[in-house]
Amino acid sequence: MNIDTIVNEQFRGKTFRELADAPLSALRGIGEQQASALADALGVKTIGDLASLQAVNFAVAIKALAGSETQSSKEQAEQTLLDDAVEMTFPASDPISVDAGITRIEVPPEMVDAGRDHQHARSIEETSTIRDCPPAEKR
Repeated sequence: MNIDTIVNEQFRGKTFRELADAPLSALRGIGEQQASALADALGVKTIGDLASLQAVNFAVAIKALAGSETQSSKEQAEQTLLDDAVEMTFPASDPISVDAGITRIEVPPEMVDAGRDHQHARSIEETSTIRDCPPAEKR
């Protein structure tokens, strides 16, 4: 970053030491009125005075660390509850609901009597064109 972009024109080309001793109005965006208000409220008159304020250093540290912070424990708990609720509603392990988009079966399919006719084996054997195999009952 070019330091000349953040200071007013009359302070461009100055060294960092000179800028630290410069009045607050040397910073772009701070006029004489704001510099006077900061001097009255916080007792700062130079850029160096402002940078030395403990509250300013705390604020800068908090802002810098906020960008790299993970979720709070409350936010993590809320996210876990939401994830669990979504999983219970739309289970990812259920391939039918995932692949076919089925969310609810309105009417159960017709069931065969599996004890007597597994997957309609008798009807398949009866209609089968292969006559070499004996029916399942005679095997």
